[in-house]
Amino acid sequence: MAETNPFPHDFPSVDAAIDPGGMILAAYRKADMGIDEARAIYLDWAFRLGPRVSTGTAIRRLLALYASQAVPEHPMTHVLREGLKRTQQAVPRAWEG
Repeated sequence: MAETNPFPHDFPSVDAAIDPGGMILAAYRKADMGIDEARAIYLDWAFRLGPRVSTGTAIRRLLALYASQAVPEHPMTHVLREGLKRTQQAVPRAWEG
């Protein structure tokens, strides 16, 4: 039985400041994504995130919007949670002051 997409194409998009180009939403739409692909998308997303956007805040907002709609074991949810843990331990980016 095929899985239904929990994110229809008319699903409201997130603020482009926290999901540039809708990268994370597109990742959640992929039912057959592996953990390595999710990590690659996360890294690309992190590089595109604006310098004035808090990575931790952006991840929390993305998880609140998307993780509740996706299957619990979606690789992107796992990767975002990993990223959130790391932001809580990380040294602030140089340009954040």
